[in-house]
Amino acid sequence: MNGNSEQAMKATGGKAIYGASVGILMLEAQFPRIYGDMGNATTWPFPVHYKVVRDASPDLVVRHGANGLFGHFLKAAQELVADGVDGITTNCGFLALFQDELAAALDVPVATSSLMQVPMVEQLLPRDKRVGILTISAATLTAEHLKKAGCALDTPVGGTPENGEFTSAILNNQLTMDIDLARQENVSAAQQLVSAHPELGAIVLECTNMVPYARDIQMATGLPVFSIYSFISWFQSGLQPQLFHP
Repeated sequence: MNGNSEQAMKATGGKAIYGASVGILMLEAQFPRIYGDMGNATTWPFPVHYKVVRDASPDLVVRHGANGLFGHFLKAAQELVADGVDGITTNCGFLALFQDELAAALDVPVATSSLMQVPMVEQLLPRDKRVGILTISAATLTAEHLKKAGCALDTPVGGTPENGEFTSAILNNQLTMDIDLARQENVSAAQQLVSAHPELGAIVLECTNMVPYARDIQMATGLPVFSIYSFISWFQSGLQPQLFHP
């Protein structure tokens, strides 16, 4: 055999879909998903695979505790895994409620909520600093959500206005949204959170639809801002590590 001979290559199958290691469970909604939104596929610098969970409306998940929906999410997650994804996430931070159950039922890693970053981020900060949470619905983000995500129950929480453009457009599933007004509301809500809690050293965005405004919030508050984008970018880097050798 000489040095110019070609080595035989053999491929092995087993999946329906290749190259998309992250599977995203989507709420059934029609509000605008702009660039930066988790549900906009162009947001991600890597391929993702989506599955819409039928009947899981933003209102039902956020305002009503996702009551009766666990089976729907489990079935959709199982289908994503069967199709070939290597890890599961969701597009609503309130689905931290299902973290333990989904992780126990599936054979792949599960990262349901951006809120799961809170304990890790808090470890990064000076001892006199804390993490604050910015959510789309402070009125319905309960101690159970925090507990399931591993957050301290006294974690400072702030929310966008209940009847404002941002919250209304998403939770009422409206077909239009004033992006500039939504941006202003997110920034203002973050500033109010920081003003009320000067001990904050970082902010975690609960809502996956807040990602387009993360940079604006960081610039307005001067604090590091962590979101579902930072969380799932980290998650994916473990599911499919970067190849650094030829």
